[in-house]
Amino acid sequence: MTQQGVRWTADQVLALAPDTASRTAGSKLGAAGPWSEAGSSGEGTVWGLCKGSGSKPYQTVVDVADGSGPACKCSCPSRKFPCKHALGLLLLWAGGDGAVPRGEAPEWAKEWIAGRRMRAEGARSAGPSGPTTGSADPEAARRRAERRAERVTAGAAELEQRLADLLRGGLASAEQSGYGLWEETAARMVDAQAQGLAARVRELGAIPGTGPGWPVRLLEECALLHLLDQGWLRRERLPEDLAATVRSRVGLPTQADGPPVRDRWLVLAQYDTADARLTTRRIWLYGTDSRRTALVLSYGAAGRAPELALPVGLALDAELSAYPGAGQPRAVLGERFAAPAPTAVRPPGVTTGGAAARYGDALRDDPWLDAVPVTLDRVIPAPDGDSWQLADADEDAALPLTPAARSRPGLWRLVALSGGAPVRVFGECGHQGFTPLAAWPDGPGEVVPLC
Repeated sequence: MTQQGVRWTADQVLALAPDTASRTAGSKLGAAGPWSEAGSSGEGTVWGLCKGSGSKPYQTVVDVADGSGPACKCSCPSRKFPCKHALGLLLLWAGGDGAVPRGEAPEWAKEWIAGRRMRAEGARSAGPSGPTTGSADPEAARRRAERRAERVTAGAAELEQRLADLLRGGLASAEQSGYGLWEETAARMVDAQAQGLAARVRELGAIPGTGPGWPVRLLEECALLHLLDQGWLRRERLPEDLAATVRSRVGLPTQADGPPVRDRWLVLAQYDTADARLTTRRIWLYGTDSRRTALVLSYGAAGRAPELALPVGLALDAELSAYPGAGQPRAVLGERFAAPAPTAVRPPGVTTGGAAARYGDALRDDPWLDAVPVTLDRVIPAPDGDSWQLADADEDAALPLTPAARSRPGLWRLVALSGGAPVRVFGECGHQGFTPLAAWPDGPGEVVPLC
């Protein structure tokens, strides 16, 4: 649904779903049966009434016409964004079979649309928004930053002692002591306001006893944590970009300070990860002019999906500002100038060997990097014993899929798209292998989301 009147595909609609359950439920509502008084303005807004379990139908309206990203409102009690009714309405509209005719919006939809446009116009007039980078009292802010740095330093020194005790007592002691000691250490890092260190300590605690080779994996992660500790304790001696990366990895807040880059950003992939505290949405974008790949993060409280949702396969005319740090792909989404629209541009691909080399190069700037964004050109998904790999169609080389990728339904979509023929695949390449996130056929065809 764009200002040019182009409809989204079903895959692009379902890519907005916050989770698998919403995707399934929304698909069931993508038929005319439960809907009444559905309509569209033809300018990027669609509305309708959906029959639910109660006596009154749910009022659902979706808008993307002002270019500030998909937004929806529904009278249902769901806390997910978008809810299953919004997904179902968009699927019904995307079908293009006349179930959502053009017409004039009802008053309840008009009121919300007008309010949204007014708020969007006010935000544009006020200029870019985001976390405050300044302070009413710079001296007080400086003192707060110094006190936090002192607490982080104390936490890093304590963690170094904990790692030294572990190695002195032998890695076997990690399995005997159980997870409780690690959780206690992580809590100490939280007290020191070093959330990044706390997260890595919790990851260490989950390794012992996880199968053959766990001592090797534990030693590797201990070495990386020791390196991060030392990077923080000696941050004044580091190059500025690397020091910024260390601050970010330790868990200190950073602000996007790069100059805004306006481009048509192709939405490559979008997926959520969640823990007991937070839901994190990762959105990968590719600049069709700048040829830069960027990562936008959006957060939601535990149990709630983040509000930012972009349709995979469409391009967004917008500005992005980069975060500091050597080789960091993360950026913040700024002003958006038009609604998402189709584009024929695809990111250029590399060989499997080129992808591995790219990850190796990135590790020089950020040794704690789990993976880098890579597009593979002309690869074929193929079984590899009990696992899967992406074999290069033109070279005698392949990349194994990560354990997480092998358990996702997207693997079978990739296999079906390929049918034994080469495809272009975007994903994340790291020390565990390759995780496919989106794919295109080797020839004309739209993107197929894999996550």
